[in-house]
Formats: sequence, C-alpha cells, structure tokens
Amino acid sequence: MAFDPTVSGPDRHLRRARAGALVSLAVGAASALALPAVGLAREPAGLRVALGSAGLAAVAVVLAGALYAAVTPDVTDRVRRRCRVAFAVVAVLSVPLVAPVAAGTWPTWAWLGASIVGAVPLVARLRAVLPVAAATVAVAAAVAAATGTSVGRSLVVSGGVGLGLAAVTGFQVWFWDLLVQAGRGQVAQARLAAAQERLRFAGDVHDLLGHHLTVIALKAELAARLAATDAERAGREAAEAQRLAATALTELRRTVHGYRRVDLAEQVTAVGQVLRSSGVRCTVVPPAGELPAEAAAQLAAVLREAGTNVLRHSRAGWCRIEIDQEADVARMTVTNDGAGAATAPDRHSHGLRGLAERLAVVGGELRTHQEDGIFTVEATVPTAS
Repeated sequence: MAFDPTVSGPDRHLRRARAGALVSLAVGAASALALPAVGLAREPAGLRVALGSAGLAAVAVVLAGALYAAVTPDVTDRVRRRCRVAFAVVAVLSVPLVAPVAAGTWPTWAWLGASIVGAVPLVARLRAVLPVAAATVAVAAAVAAATGTSVGRSLVVSGGVGLGLAAVTGFQVWFWDLLVQAGRGQVAQARLAAAQERLRFAGDVHDLLGHHLTVIALKAELAARLAATDAERAGREAAEAQRLAATALTELRRTVHGYRRVDLAEQVTAVGQVLRSSGVRCTVVPPAGELPAEAAAQLAAVLREAGTNVLRHSRAGWCRIEIDQEADVARMTVTNDGAGAATAPDRHSHGLRGLAERLAVVGGELRTHQEDGIFTVEATVPTAS
C-alpha cells in the first residue's frame, strides 16, 4: 500500500515510526546472532569456522531482507513469499554448516535456532511461531546429542530464548501494523470526506438546475412548434426560455461562489489542528475584528500554502500564525523553525511564487525570509474596496 504524498503530517510520522521500528528490529536481530557467533571464536578447525561463518552470514542476509519487508507497507505479497521461502531454505542449510561449530563446548546451533524462532514474526503470522519452535527444538536436541553438547541447555536456549525473542519481535511487528492501519484510515477518511463533499455539491447543482432546464426545454419545444403558426407567441416563449437560462446561470454562479468562499477563521483552525497533530506546537493570534471577504479569501490561500510548506519543507517544532489589520491593509505572518538549506523549498516549487503573483493582482504583496533556521512568510492585502 502506497501512502498519499499529499498527506504530509501522517506520512512524516509514519516515516519516523518506520525508521524507529527498523532500527529496533535490526538491533534485536544483530544481538541474537551475536551469541551463535561466539561459537566461531571457540572453534579451532578453520574449515568449520569458514562453513559456520557462511551459514551465519546467509541467515543474516535473509533476516535483513525479511526485516525490511516487514516494515515496508508497499512490499508485494510475491516478495513476502520469496522472503519466507528464502528463510526456510537458509534455516535448513544452517544445520550442516553451523551445527559442528564448537561441538561439545558451545551450543552454537541452539543459539542460531533461537534467532530463527525469534525472526518468524517477520516472515509469517504469529500462529506459525509454535510449529517452527517445536521443529527447531527437535533439531537442537538432535544436534546436541550428535555433537556431545548438553541437550537440556540446547532445549532451553532454542525453545525458551527463541520464544522470548519471537514475543518481542511479534509485538514490534504488531505495533507497526497498527500504525500502518491508522495511516490508511486517515487517508481513507480524507478521501471519503472529499467524496461526500463532491456528492453534496452535485446534489445541490442537480436540485438547482433540474427544474430550470426542464422548463427551458419545454419552452424551447413550444416555441419551435409555434414558430410556423404564431410567431409572436413563439417569440415570447423563446424570450422566456432565455430569461430562465440567465436566471439559472446566475443561481449556479451564486452556488459555486458559496462553495468557493473560504472562512479564514475556519481555515486557521484547520491548519492549526493539522500542525498540532503532526507534532508542531502552533500558536494562533487572530485579528481583532472580521476581515473583508475578499481579503480573507486571499489570506486563506496563503495560509494553506504556508501550512503545507511547514509540513513538507521543514522539521518544524513550533509555528506562529498572526493576523492583524491596520488602516486599509490586512497582514498575515506565518513563522516556523526547522528551516534549512536541505529542507527549504527548491527552485522547482511554484506555490509561493504563484501566490505572490495572485496577491499582486489585487494590490497585495508576499514576502519570505529565512534566517538562523527561522522561515517567515508575510502576506499583505488591501482591505478597502
């Protein structure tokens, strides 16, 4: 599942959570593989050391791939199946390669078996842990009996330690899945809200135009029939159809304008909520009075773009939105920290540039400033009609 790139806040949090899960799981897997590696240091035979090292390396590579797939939401089922097959093949091949290492002095394969059991949640469902653990314990007991290692110790290591590792890994994978589902839910909720709004608008337009278009069609049909027998009445009917069409067009424009009109206060509240939900401390200083509708619409457009830039192009910890009005000018200032050369909008970003051109048309101005990691967007628009 690929996440919508327009959902900046949730997407950024998910990337951070994914990085944390990746590091945590990698550290756990590396720690689990360190104990079977102890056997390599205790093995005097060079050939066994080489074969054991190859077996451990193969397991490490497969675990790295499985770990990456486990915390990557858009990995296909085909890739996950390949990870499971590779995991099973390497686990089987590790027995002849690793089992003879430090035979009789260190339960090398038992520790590797614990690592294998602990990694099962990365490649399969949790219900597969117990069958894999049972098979691993059986193999560990057979290896211990064949190499003269303590059978009891091998059973405790491969079974007890392995199940403990599986529990920890399973919890981390489960928690990551919850985060992915939450992200999907937010994206679905946003799309549903947009779809519902489109349906509501379509319904309003249908209700508005349906009656007018029906009457216009009837008037036009009547005028066409009367054209040959009563030209004067046909002209009146045609004029009435024209009047109805003009009325419908006016009402449609009013409806569309009502949908496009933006409440600046609602926009400030919405942007503030989005920033706070993304972990940005947001302070809002509203204007003392109500701004004219045109000025409010222009500032709302700037606020949307500025809020998007805070989420996409900075690592902001705080943001301040201040709106005031003096004389015949309304001014909005959006300031945030976390700006830098690596996170500032590049030369291909036309959002603020387009807004500057838009404000210039109505006599306004847009200025940006960056200093010491603080990025400021200041917009001014005239309030006099």
